[in-house]
Order: sequence, then structure tokens, then C-alpha cells
Amino acid sequence: MPADLHCHTRYSDGSVTVEELIALAKINHVPTVAVTDHDTVSGWQEAKEFGEQYGVTVIPGVELSGYDSKREQKAHILCYFCPRPEGLAWIFDEVAENRRTATEQMIQTVLQRYPIPREMIVQRAGGEGRSIYKQHILHALLDAGYTKQIFSELYRELFDYQEGLAHIEIVYPDVYDVLKSVRETGGIAVLAHPGECKKEGLLEELAPTGLLDGVEIWHPKNPEDKRAEYQRIARQYGLFQTGGTDFHGMYSARYGSVGTYITPDDQLQALYACKEKYHL
Repeated sequence: MPADLHCHTRYSDGSVTVEELIALAKINHVPTVAVTDHDTVSGWQEAKEFGEQYGVTVIPGVELSGYDSKREQKAHILCYFCPRPEGLAWIFDEVAENRRTATEQMIQTVLQRYPIPREMIVQRAGGEGRSIYKQHILHALLDAGYTKQIFSELYRELFDYQEGLAHIEIVYPDVYDVLKSVRETGGIAVLAHPGECKKEGLLEELAPTGLLDGVEIWHPKNPEDKRAEYQRIARQYGLFQTGGTDFHGMYSARYGSVGTYITPDDQLQALYACKEKYHL
């Protein structure tokens, strides 16, 4: 049975609630879905309850933010079935604090050029205490009439990685430290969307270390001409292969509802087998 193993909700930078995500999976005939919000497990219990209500199997997950220092780029790790998520709290706290620091600087720059009440941004992030992402800032600017869509020329003007007027780099923990914590807490580690990396080589470096269990193959940012190479590496080092839409709702620059990219059944069973191996 197909599974979408990469989905975001309003607990991070998705635009839909947990219930809406589960309902979309049900309507789109996706029997298994993973909730993988960035650096938080806040939606896990809610997702479990709605999964039972809608008859959708929910896999608890989280997308952890890391940094590949050798290539000076972000690296995301999908962690599934972690039995001791409290052991990941240092990642959640460090990333949240660094995100707050960087985002406050971004917001101040934006408000100088495009005056709106700061509360508009906070509300679109879900209220005080929630992490604010670039999409929340653009959503507020959209509602204030400064742009017609979130991912627009204004987004590039403000947040382009090289020339964005308001872009501030967020400091993330080293990807090896992230992977070690996943292993220590009993989680299952999958390298997310290797095709999104600006520079290649991270998958090849991590695959033989024993810190990875899988690699995300079917993803909208993985170039089709690279998938065969990713699969070759996965087979060589015994990594299972996952697929996910990286669903964010309206907070995505790409079209595609839940289930647009999926994990084949045999690879889903490999994920479950890995869970059984770790959690005996």
C-alpha cells in the first residue's frame, strides 16, 4: 500500500492543520502518511488520534535540521518511529532559538520596507511561541496587499539566499551530531531530498557510516536523472528507499497534494522491518 512519508502541518511551515492533512490523505486514497514537521514532535499525539478517526495509518516522524560543514549547506534528516524523542530536544531547542534570532532580524528589515502590524505575522505562524518561517511573513504581506502570491518576485527580493534584502542564515547543528542523536534515541534516520543539496557528495559520505537507514528517492526536488544513482548507492549500502511529497499546502512553491510522491509498499515494509530491529 502506498505511503507519503514527508508531510508538514501548521506545527511548522505547513499551511494545513493535522486533521486536514489526515483528511486529505483519506480522500486521496493514501492509507499511510507520516507527519514530519520541522524540528518538533508537537503534532504526534494529535496525528495519532485523527489517524484512528479517519482510518489512516500515521507514522510519527520529524524533519531534523542539520548542517553539512564540509560543503557549507543545509542537510535535512527525516527521523521516524523515535521511541525517545526527548533525546532530540537539544536539537529542537537549539534550532528554535537560532531561528528566533534570525527571524527577528528578517522581520525588522521587512517591516521597515513594508509596514504591517507584526501581529499579522505572528498570527499566521499560529500565535506567540510558535516558530516563524518565511512563508508566514509572505502570507502576512500577501494579506496586506503587497503581493499577489507567496512565492513571487517579492519573496525573491526579500529572501533570495545570495541577494535577499532580509535573508539571514540560520545556524543549524552539525549533521553528524543530529544523526548520532537519532541513533541514540532509537529513531530511524533517512537522508531527505539529496537532490536539494547545492553540492553533491553528502549521500556518498554518509551511506557507509552506519548512521543512515534510508534515503529519500521519490521527491519533487530530486532530479529524475539522479534517482538511479541515489538508488545504486542505497542498494550498495543496504539503505531502504522512501518517497514523499514534502507537502506544505499553500506554503509550497510546487503543486501537489498529499500522495503526489509515494513510498512503494516493499520499501515501506523495509521501514517497518527496521523499526522492529531497533525496538525489540
